[in-house]
Amino acid sequence: MITVLFIGFAVFVVFGMPIAFALGLASVAGMVYHGGFNLVIVVQRMFTAMDSFSLMAIPFFMLAGSLMDGGGISRRIVNFANVFVGWITGGLAMVGILGSMIFASVSGSAVATTAAMGSVLIPPMEEKKYDRGYSAAVIAAAGTIGPIIPPSIPMVIYGSITGASIGALFVGGYIPGILIGLALMVVAYSIAKKRGYPKSAVANRKEAFSSLADGVLALIMPLIIIGGILLGIFTPTESGAVACVYAFIVGKFIYKELTAKAIYQVMRESLMMTTMIMFLVAVASIFGWLLTAESIPRILAEFFLSISTNPLVILLMINIMLLILGTFMDCTPAIILVVPVLLPLLQEVGIDLIHFGVVMVVNLGIGLLTPPVGTCLFVASRISRLSIVEIVKEIWPMLLVMFGVLMLITYVPQTITWLPSILMPNG
Repeated sequence: MITVLFIGFAVFVVFGMPIAFALGLASVAGMVYHGGFNLVIVVQRMFTAMDSFSLMAIPFFMLAGSLMDGGGISRRIVNFANVFVGWITGGLAMVGILGSMIFASVSGSAVATTAAMGSVLIPPMEEKKYDRGYSAAVIAAAGTIGPIIPPSIPMVIYGSITGASIGALFVGGYIPGILIGLALMVVAYSIAKKRGYPKSAVANRKEAFSSLADGVLALIMPLIIIGGILLGIFTPTESGAVACVYAFIVGKFIYKELTAKAIYQVMRESLMMTTMIMFLVAVASIFGWLLTAESIPRILAEFFLSISTNPLVILLMINIMLLILGTFMDCTPAIILVVPVLLPLLQEVGIDLIHFGVVMVVNLGIGLLTPPVGTCLFVASRISRLSIVEIVKEIWPMLLVMFGVLMLITYVPQTITWLPSILMPNG
């Protein structure tokens, strides 16, 4: 049955079938081939997978991010970031990176962050004579910070599978997200110096105050989310609902850009994205359940442990596996499929689940920049009207520093666990 599962999935994907349908059909094909399964299990497993209070956070965070974007928050975040870093050499690239870090704390999605920042910044970067491939590469690379700095949709899914504290995962993502942002800024500055890219004029006091006043409202939302969780006022799921209310009030009554038409569009897009993610969660759970039924987690654990029982070596092997997987699969389906398989191994060698969860999200974030399935690349390609090849030529220095941060957080766990241990000592 395992052969049918993997070959069926590979064939469906090669022929262009969406990942969710490929997983579902491959699972059904494997069950039919085996002959010992009642197909009613398919519906039962799909319902069980979605019947989770933690997963309710996904539609809330999706809607909150869409409301903030539809309410004009992207432009205001860019103006806010421009006050702080626009005056540095290569200023617009710096603004794109800092803006992505801020927008990440609103959206929780790499695709949403790339699309929001790219639509605002790539056109003016081209006007300022930045190379188009470089402009798209910077925005795509910065967009991967979206699921690392909380709120993070992949972390919600990981937490729901492993039982790890979603709040601790959120807090653990801050330092890695900031490290990636700073590393990308160093690369952007070096390239800007070499190529002579311009910097923006220093904002005068009036412009700076106006941008700060507008942008500060965007910074309040992550404070509400994380602050509420840390103070025990609400759960991560409930914080998503609070964020939706806040985003609606800001967009409708303060920025006054959420018209009836805009709200309809936001609701429609959020519904579509949530449906896609939840359907993926449902069908991937069938695939993962079949792998477990065939003892794949035990076999994989025995294979890794036969090579080494050292957690550092095992983390290296898992990182290599995830880097390869990330080139073919997006973050969410990869987490749903791989985590149940790896969980027994992680527990066997004593790897901290909070540490590994953040490492995994960062690792798979790198995959969003690598063909053939580099989602952030495709988004940046569509906005910049460039081919993937032209963007990939410019993105290698950014991939290298992101890989460096990945190695740092893998082998210095305190970069992830330090903040949760201080702010959430009880998990």
